[in-house]
Amino acid sequence: MKLHNYWLSALLALSAAGVAEADVLKIATTAPDGTAWMKEMRAGADAVKARTEGRVELKYYPGGVMGDPATVQRKIKIGQLHGGAFTGGEISSANSDVQVYSLPFLFRTQAEIDAIRAKFDERIKAGFEKNGFVALSLSGGGFAYIMSTREIKTRDDLKAAKVWVPQGDYIAETAFKAAGVTPISLPLADVYTSLQTGLIDTAANTFAGAIAFQWHTKVKHVVDLPVSYVVGVLVVDKKAMDKISPTDQAALKEEMAKAFARLDQIGIEDNAKAVDALKKQGISVYQPSAEEVANWQKVGLESIQKLEGERSPAADLLKAVTDELAALRKK
Repeated sequence: MKLHNYWLSALLALSAAGVAEADVLKIATTAPDGTAWMKEMRAGADAVKARTEGRVELKYYPGGVMGDPATVQRKIKIGQLHGGAFTGGEISSANSDVQVYSLPFLFRTQAEIDAIRAKFDERIKAGFEKNGFVALSLSGGGFAYIMSTREIKTRDDLKAAKVWVPQGDYIAETAFKAAGVTPISLPLADVYTSLQTGLIDTAANTFAGAIAFQWHTKVKHVVDLPVSYVVGVLVVDKKAMDKISPTDQAALKEEMAKAFARLDQIGIEDNAKAVDALKKQGISVYQPSAEEVANWQKVGLESIQKLEGERSPAADLLKAVTDELAALRKK
């Protein structure tokens, strides 16, 4: 009996040690629970846990419960969290190159985005390491469109609006200032309440994002012109990543890459469905004329020319992307 108890205790001790040795990565995001983003990130986490036989786990904190993106990044630095899922603008302080995809009015179609990302995603992901992060995956959320509680048909209409820009998003702020707008900077989580109270009346988001964050219950008008392309990035603190074995790191990267690849396709499908849902709800979708489109694209060019310093994409990257775009359009 004593021998039996000894072996039972030993087995329990070994089991406990195995649990203790598991690397649990605590990941925060403003993405609401129940969205496609959270569903696919959880599916990716399940696959990682299975492949590593429980040695690596991802624990998510969705819906902004860990604070705004700036707060989350501070918590990562002190080790309270190990990573986060951010939009490009939210994490641009760690790698300004990620903002190249979000330059205003630069891209016109999904095909252009797909071609550019195929060439530049890996460079952009690698750029996070110099600031202590490992980018596990990058995925597109779709094109953002101007949405408002008021009609926005001209540049003057936009100047008169109370326009939101994401907190810390240098590119968006520069773009709106180039259009003569003095934007209001707020965390993403505060936009719904601010639309409700009238602090802001205009914001840009993807069609699916507007529904996910319930903005569609407040806005009445949409301008049918892609403003910028929204990307999401899952980053992990490099110190936490270095504690994981190379084999398990590879499994983590591969499984999360698969999850984010699924998100790319889901994003395209969800945005197509969402625009129909917005129209059915009675939201007015305004189609600008060719002349108006040219005017907005001019605003984009003006804002890109004003970008400078560490918060803007590297000059050589921007040139490479614009040259590739020009070549694509000639075809």
